[in-house]
Amino acid sequence: MHRIQDAHILLVDDHQALLALIVRALTEAGYIHLTTAETAAQAREVFARTTPDCVVLDINLPDGDGFSLFGEFRARSDVPVLFLSARDADADRLYGLGLGADDYLTKPFLTQELLLRIATILRRTYRAVPACAAPLRLGEITVDLADACVLRPSGRLALTATERTLLLRLVENRGRIVTYDALCEAVWSAGYYGYENSLNVHIRHLREKIEADPSHPRFLVTARGLGYRLMKEDRA
Repeated sequence: MHRIQDAHILLVDDHQALLALIVRALTEAGYIHLTTAETAAQAREVFARTTPDCVVLDINLPDGDGFSLFGEFRARSDVPVLFLSARDADADRLYGLGLGADDYLTKPFLTQELLLRIATILRRTYRAVPACAAPLRLGEITVDLADACVLRPSGRLALTATERTLLLRLVENRGRIVTYDALCEAVWSAGYYGYENSLNVHIRHLREKIEADPSHPRFLVTARGLGYRLMKEDRA
């Protein structure tokens, strides 16, 4: 992908007028590979036919819910997903992000904000990692940032786009504290205010993948009141 506008984006929402609005805004912004679906069944068919580079997913669908559909998508791919929903309760937002979604935007929303969030997701998802970058060795666990995967004695796990972005920022500052604000900005850019709880959820999921004992982390440690630090250890 040479430009983020080359990404194939799947838009799933049962409101035709809203879909048309989003398609028009994305088209005007230069995106050319857009597919829409108004039901969970249609979204499954599109996803099976051609795995998209990003999914904008409504939660309330006429034949199912976006949370369950997200689980189906993630069982097949680590494609980045932005939830788009009229549910604005913190519990719903944290639940969606806790499932591993990359962002959550509530309706009504500013079209420009949606464009900025999609662009941010695409930039961090497909951010290049130097080909010469050596894998990270964390005890018996190896992390391949270029391939966005974790190799554990029990098997291979995929990193989500958000987890990969967080780990890249921590690796860049290995041995030093990276503040909550710096990590939130790396993931959500300038609109990160209020995402501190979501950051903690993603850190917990990341620890479950890179730590032998996530409840007692050895490498991804908390600097209480400040942020997080990735402890130094020789690379593989």
